Amino acid sequence: MAIALGPPELLILLIIVLVLFGGAKLPKLARSLGQAQREFREGVNDAEKEAGGSSSSDSKSKDA
Repeated sequence: MAIALGPPELLILLIIVLVLFGGAKLPKLARSLGQAQREFREGVNDAEKEAGGSSSSDSKSKDA
C-alpha cells in the first residue's frame, strides 16, 4: 500500500520538522541525510560489482 503525500501533508511534515529541529539545524540535517544516501548507493553499487551483477546497459548489449 503506497502512501500518497500531497502538498498539505508535506507542509505539515515540514512544520513538524522545523519545530523539532529548529531552523539552525536543518541544513546540517539535510547534509547528513545526503551523505548517508550517497554512502548507501556506493555500498549497493560495490555489492553488485562484487556479486558480478550486471547493469541494465550490460544486459541490453548481451541481448543484441
